Amino acid sequence: MGICGYLAVPGKCLVVLGLKLLFLVPAGVPARSGDSVLKDNITVRQGDSAVLKCNVDSKVSRVAWLNRTTILFAGNEKWSLDPRVILMENTAVTEYSIKIQNVDIHDEGPYVCSILTNKKPKSTKVHLIVQVPARITNISKDVTVNEGSNVNLMCLAVGRPEANIVWNHHSPRGTHKILTEGEHLELKAITKEQSGTYECIASNDISNPDVRTVQVTVNYPPFISKARSTGTPVGQKGVLQCEASAVPRADFEWYKEDRRLFNGLNGVKIENHGKQSMLIFFNVSEEDYGNYTCVAMNTMGITNASIILYGPGAMHDVNGAAVLPRASICLLLTVTSFYLLKF
Repeated sequence: MGICGYLAVPGKCLVVLGLKLLFLVPAGVPARSGDSVLKDNITVRQGDSAVLKCNVDSKVSRVAWLNRTTILFAGNEKWSLDPRVILMENTAVTEYSIKIQNVDIHDEGPYVCSILTNKKPKSTKVHLIVQVPARITNISKDVTVNEGSNVNLMCLAVGRPEANIVWNHHSPRGTHKILTEGEHLELKAITKEQSGTYECIASNDISNPDVRTVQVTVNYPPFISKARSTGTPVGQKGVLQCEASAVPRADFEWYKEDRRLFNGLNGVKIENHGKQSMLIFFNVSEEDYGNYTCVAMNTMGITNASIILYGPGAMHDVNGAAVLPRASICLLLTVTSFYLLKF
């Protein structure tokens, strides 16, 4: 809204127009020796204060500051209704400066210090540039997908100069990798190794970078990473361990041949702690020796490992992870069918 929109008296509008005609000069009129000096562009950060300086001499009879077509100050009289714009208390009579506090984007643009010397109007032009720190305005939400799916992540940011966006990946194993630049990150046929935290960093060197994160969870079937056979003398405590990585977390079942074992029955105890399951024998007997099967399953799939509990001097597979015999394969198919029916 022009200044006339704020004034109810038509006569004052005529005064305003008169001031504009008096002070405004065509764009590009240079300042000559003894007149106001042309200033360079002034660059400030959003929220800071900008001081616009205008040097004058004793021959100046009238002076004013204008922003585009709006008069801010005419001499010492304030015309602007913006409380952020103030006239500086200059220590030198040859300086006529204003300050704009808490600068924002809409303040950017040309400012003119118009002076009247020997009845000849001249001007000094200042262009105010407002820089805005990079700020992330929108980012993808946390997502859970199945292994092999495609994932598209998005991170939008604003800033002046334009914000630069970089994607980093922090895996659950603690590794860190810089991936790419740009608003969009595409992950094709995602693997379990690509799960973790994806970090969007927006920066433009105006202030500290803005950082936001997206958590990507990848569901994958169980993978047994530890299943070692154990030798235990009769009468001692024996422990068989089975460890499986999986998302969602795997459920465990234990079998001896084709018979499922239950916690607290037949002198055994089953303890599950996260991705580890233990089959505990409190008092090993000859009948306890033999082949055991650890079955790990979740909604994505099922897997198994064969583990042997043996006595001193017995022949055994030290690796403890073997393919099930034919009878146990039938058992595994039965377990799989039963488990999948629960989902």
